[in-house]
Amino acid sequence: MSSMFRRGGRRTTQKAPSERLVTLIRKPGCHLCDDAQEVVEKVCGDLGVPWEHKDITEDEELHRAYWEQIPVVLVDGAQHTFWRVDEARLRKALAP
Repeated sequence: MSSMFRRGGRRTTQKAPSERLVTLIRKPGCHLCDDAQEVVEKVCGDLGVPWEHKDITEDEELHRAYWEQIPVVLVDGAQHTFWRVDEARLRKALAP
């Protein structure tokens, strides 16, 4: 369930961890992708946030959009990072 609160005079919506979604866009045989998946699994597991992975070699649209940046991490559909995933930064992005 989302909750509303004021931050810096603005109303913002805060999503519960179960309402968030992290997407890891990766390809087979990519060591940076393997490293990114370890961080995503750990952070999402700790925070109870669902996550998924998508194979860039099986999706033409993802391939066009992200080929030169993989691995790519999306948070709620928006690009959060690429190449290397910083655990602290991802935690902060997902923190309630």
